[in-house]
Amino acid sequence: MKSTPATISDPPWFSVTIWRYILSGTSCMTAGAITNPIDVIKIRLQLENELSESSRGMQMFKTRYYRGFLKGMLQIAKDEGFRGLCKGMFASVVREGSYSTLRIGSYEPLKVLMGARDVAHTPLWKKVVAGAVSGSMASLVTSPIDLVKVRQQAEGKLAFGQSKRHANAFAAVRDIIRQEGPRGLLTGMMPTVQRGGIVTAAQLSSYDHTKHTILNFGVMREGPVLHIVSSMVAGLVCAFFTSPVDVVKTRMMNQHKGEKIIYRSTLDCFVKTWRAERLAGFYKGFIPNWMRIGPHTVITFFIFEQLRRMVGIAPI
Repeated sequence: MKSTPATISDPPWFSVTIWRYILSGTSCMTAGAITNPIDVIKIRLQLENELSESSRGMQMFKTRYYRGFLKGMLQIAKDEGFRGLCKGMFASVVREGSYSTLRIGSYEPLKVLMGARDVAHTPLWKKVVAGAVSGSMASLVTSPIDLVKVRQQAEGKLAFGQSKRHANAFAAVRDIIRQEGPRGLLTGMMPTVQRGGIVTAAQLSSYDHTKHTILNFGVMREGPVLHIVSSMVAGLVCAFFTSPVDVVKTRMMNQHKGEKIIYRSTLDCFVKTWRAERLAGFYKGFIPNWMRIGPHTVITFFIFEQLRRMVGIAPI
């Protein structure tokens, strides 16, 4: 008799849950490594002309050093070589291996705790809540790793005789503790947790809901094409909702003791960005943000679904 794939309610629940964590981490680390150069460009754009009067309205597009996504990529490559686009790679992969393992691996068990056992007809709000909770918890635990990644990726071309802010990821942790104390590793934690909750709520719920809506209407069948289409929708939804808080997170994490502290809190950063740059300031780096989240989402869920099939776990 042909065996059926394992599901949430199958007897080996513990082993299925462990597999979910392992597979989600594997898929996200792969996606993180591939999209790291886009993340570097996004962060440079988000920090450019920070709180400058020249950032208002259309003037913002005339005074940039990194003039958009493609020109920004070429400028970084010209100034820093290909290695410039790989800054923060190690921290990025470690972050994905911890943060994304927790947030994606916890999503389905949290849905089950909320009574969502019929994957085809789970209400959208339960998916959003499960994503928000899993994303917030994962961000809370892994915020220091995200801090190191941002600090490394934010550093541009060095002037003659200027030394790097941090030699490497491990040195960054040491330097932050030395200069700012252990609490320095928690810099930007609040917007990071907020972003993590929004990212996961938007990304996982939109992927999950889009996929099962298409299946329920009989438009497509379960398979790679459906996974890619659902991922593309999830990437767009995620980028739109997370860009403002992502800008705030990046700016909060980039400041540290020893330099002038610009933002006292998340709210202060929101207010100052709005006053100086208006709505456009919150969507700086939107294109690279979307171009990172889009491929990242597609790669993550495509690999995740294929690995689940290989080990005998039912699709999301």
